[in-house]
Amino acid sequence: MTCDPFEKSAPLIQPLARQRTVGVDVGGVKVGGDGPIVVQSMTNTDTADVDATVAQVAALAAAGSELVRITVDRDEAARGVPKIRERLDRLGIDVPLVGDFHYIGHKLLADHPDCAQALAKYRINPGNVGFKDKRDRQFGAIIETAIKYDKPVRIGVNWGSLDQALLTRLMDENANQGSPLSADEVMREAIVQSALLSAEEAERIGLPRDHIILSAKVSEVQHLIAVYAELASRSNHALHLGLTEAGMGSKGIVASSAALSILMQQGIGDTIRISLTPEPGGDRTREVQVAQELLQVMGFRSFVPIVAACPGCGRTTSTTFQELASKIQTQLRDNMPKWRDQYPGVADLKVAVMGCIVNGPGESKHADIGISLPGTGETPAAPVFIDGRKAVTLRGEHIAEEFEALVQRYVVDRFGA
Repeated sequence: MTCDPFEKSAPLIQPLARQRTVGVDVGGVKVGGDGPIVVQSMTNTDTADVDATVAQVAALAAAGSELVRITVDRDEAARGVPKIRERLDRLGIDVPLVGDFHYIGHKLLADHPDCAQALAKYRINPGNVGFKDKRDRQFGAIIETAIKYDKPVRIGVNWGSLDQALLTRLMDENANQGSPLSADEVMREAIVQSALLSAEEAERIGLPRDHIILSAKVSEVQHLIAVYAELASRSNHALHLGLTEAGMGSKGIVASSAALSILMQQGIGDTIRISLTPEPGGDRTREVQVAQELLQVMGFRSFVPIVAACPGCGRTTSTTFQELASKIQTQLRDNMPKWRDQYPGVADLKVAVMGCIVNGPGESKHADIGISLPGTGETPAAPVFIDGRKAVTLRGEHIAEEFEALVQRYVVDRFGA
């Protein structure tokens, strides 16, 4: 008896259905419920510097951030918030602003009602909203302000500022158990309880569940996965995902992608942020681009056309294909703000820029439009495939420009009215 490995092909691995959470309206952006996974980011400007903050919010929104969080840490920042909102409105930028409050949020919201009104959501951390006997009173004051202005609240627990009284109590209780849990397990339980107990208190005060988003951020991948899996199993609140203090460059991207992709594959998460530490003078919008690319490569959403390109090898000693792939990727991303409305569906476009004959023609056939450039020693000709069929062969010194024009024409012909 022989076994034919192709007798029955295995089905594609599909993400688990999104866990149904309560939908929350954040300034017109739906988080949770049947809404898509939302991309958000945060400014690193001084919010009191209105010009700088407006410029960065505008850049983040243009990059695709659907919510932008700003720091509100003192009176000058609180006074700047309504000015920032007004300036953005005049520019036609309607991205919702989220106020990040720590320690004195209750006072800032009370003293600056224009700030409280201008924000689309408040973010508070139960670990530092107040200490000892002040905690409940100050937490309650923020929730009452949110109720007054009909604003949602993100209750964001962070293991770097975890409620020490709660953690100590759970540690003491655990020590008296016959089979105590590890310190890591108790810490994770403290994070989950801090979020759930705070949400329960907010609802008791009168904030509806459809005005509450929870997050529970840590900076280690396995802890983050475990915490959110537990939180999702014990709650139907909308959940914001993010690996806090992810780090710089490739480390931050890899760590965030590893953690968030596993959770989203399990159906967990309603909004995400990639918390990258920017290089000195680096572009803050990088975290938005990474978040979009993560959602797109996993098949959850489409933001910009995808460009497939080979990594290069000894057959591709010329840098032509690398330069062309970069040009095409830049062309597509730069055009998306106007293409998004002008050519519906263009975000699903797949382009291939390949460097030699080994995989070039085959990969190009799989794309909507693709080019197979000549590798080292190959005939100086570049076949272009459109919708799986060879359409034309480009030759000469202007292959790059001619292919860019073909991509532009393909977009117009396929996605235009």
